[in-house]
Order: sequence, then structure tokens, then C-alpha cells
Amino acid sequence: MGSTSQAKASKDILSSEADFKKRDAVWPLVLFYIHVYILGTTGIYIAWTGASWSTILFTALTTLLGILGVTVGVHRLWAHRTFTATAPLRLFLMLCQTMAGQGSIYSRVQAHRLHHAKFHQDEDPYYSKLGFLHAQLHGNLFRYSRQQEQLLIEIDMSDIESDKIVMFQKRFYVLLYIVLNVLLPLNTPFQYFGETFGVAMFVGFWLRSLIVLNVGDLVNSSHFVWRIQKDFKPTDSNSIFFITKSFWPQFHYLLPNDYQSGEFGDYAKGTGTAMIRVFAALNLAKDLRTISSVAVRKGLVMAVETKRPIVECIEEQVKLEKLPENHFLNREKFM
Repeated sequence: MGSTSQAKASKDILSSEADFKKRDAVWPLVLFYIHVYILGTTGIYIAWTGASWSTILFTALTTLLGILGVTVGVHRLWAHRTFTATAPLRLFLMLCQTMAGQGSIYSRVQAHRLHHAKFHQDEDPYYSKLGFLHAQLHGNLFRYSRQQEQLLIEIDMSDIESDKIVMFQKRFYVLLYIVLNVLLPLNTPFQYFGETFGVAMFVGFWLRSLIVLNVGDLVNSSHFVWRIQKDFKPTDSNSIFFITKSFWPQFHYLLPNDYQSGEFGDYAKGTGTAMIRVFAALNLAKDLRTISSVAVRKGLVMAVETKRPIVECIEEQVKLEKLPENHFLNREKFM
């Protein structure tokens, strides 16, 4: 009897632990994503055969703005604090991020910070240890487990909560989403470019959503596309992207507070990096945080000599280093 009771107790513990970590599908989101992929793909054909150049150019503009809101806004500014931004720039990036239709800045920053804190662990909401499709798609279609909800509460969001622009968007997100992500891309081609409502819907909303959502989600899944690692297998290559692999994703997860990135394979030459430098040249972005090659080399030497953690040593060297005020415009001199 004693062994039977113990076995039952162990089974109950395992069952409760599984329920604690279980994630259920959000079926309205699943249905929405099905429509995005089917109707967005149809939008490619309609854009090619029936849309005016005005509609195509306007859709391209709103698509780029949505991507900018995710990559430069949510990721580099709010999630990792790689630079500071003036109120006008923060307002602009907030409006851009709303056009991405991925949820509020607050919720995305909170989830991304948990993604970094639990990278390659079961608790990561974006399945960083499973595969590209899990990180790119599945992570967006499932509710957080009770375990993840507890971990999200523990994420420090004090800096975000002190940003009035972000909190304004969080409070009025549904209204802003309807106006900027639905009505604006639908009404503009229909009202001003003489398009039919069908063309405006397929191209202006569904095709744009297909592109923005997938590019924006690369923030959480790009390490499967670009990285080089010792256990690399051909099945992990995602070679359809034809992207040069490099070590920059590992660098980002090791030291995420660098404003630079390198989706074209060469670190510091990414689109987001270029846009941040443009904003800095316009005095809209300041205090660009980066890590020079010199600081990395000195930090590695210190880590070997002192047996201290590598990240701790590099960060110490970064604090000792005095960067030129305009280093973001003079990369050759800086590096």
C-alpha cells in the first residue's frame, strides 16, 4: 500500500508540474494567422496584377514603418535600452510599432526580456531551444503557462512604466490598433488612390501584415537563421534566406546592450543600425551604447587571467573606455 501511495503522489506531482508549464493555443490568433498567410499570399498576386503604383508604394511605406517600430523601437530602444530617444522620436516609434500589429510595446518588451533571461531554456516563451518555426510562429500562438506568467511578473519593467508614451499606448492600444493598423492602410488606397475595397484589403492590410509580422518576429527567431555554432547541422540552416551566417547573434545574446546589429552578415551594417545612426545625426537619438573591439579584446584577456566571467570583464572594460562623442558616424576610427 505504501509504495502504491507513493507512486500516486509522484504521479500527481508530475501532473501538477505539467499543468504548471502547459501552454494552450489561443484559437482566435491561430485563425488570424491562417488568414494572414492565405490572404497575404493572395495579396502578392493582387499587388502584382491589379494594384496601382500608389497603393504599392504606400503599402511599402507602412510596411517599413511597422518593421522600424519593432526592430529599432521595441527591440533596440525599449527592450535593451541601447540608446536614449527624445520624446518626438519615442512618439514616432510608438506609432510605427502600433502599425506592426504585434501587441503593445509593454507586452512585447516584457516577453522579449524573459526570452533573453531564459534563452535556450524551457521557460523561454519563444522556444529558443526547439527550432525556427517554434520561435517564429508557435511562440505567438500559445498562451503563457502559469510558470511563465509568474516569471513575467518578476521582469523589471520600471523603466518602461516610467515612459508616458509607452503607457499611453498600453492603455489605448485597441483604439490605436484599429486606427493605425486597420483603418489607415485600408482607407487610404480606397479613399485617395481609387482602389477597390478588395485590393485595399488584400494589399494594404493582409499582405502588409504578412510581411511585418514575419519580419518583426525575427527579433526572437533570428538566431536560428544567422548563427554559427559548434553543433550546427544542415537541417538547421534555413538556407532559403540566403543570409551569410556569422557570430553576431551569439554576441547579441551575450552582450545585448549594443545598438548595432548585422542582419546582412556583417556586424554593424544592419538596417536598424543605420536608422539609429540617422536619428543620432538628427539629434533625436543620444547615448548610443556599443562595445568596441578593443574593449572585447581587453575583456577576454582579463577573463583568462583572472578566471572571472567573460561578460563581467568585458562590461568592466566598456565602463573604462571613453568613446568619441560621434563614434556612430566614424566607425573606421572607432574600430
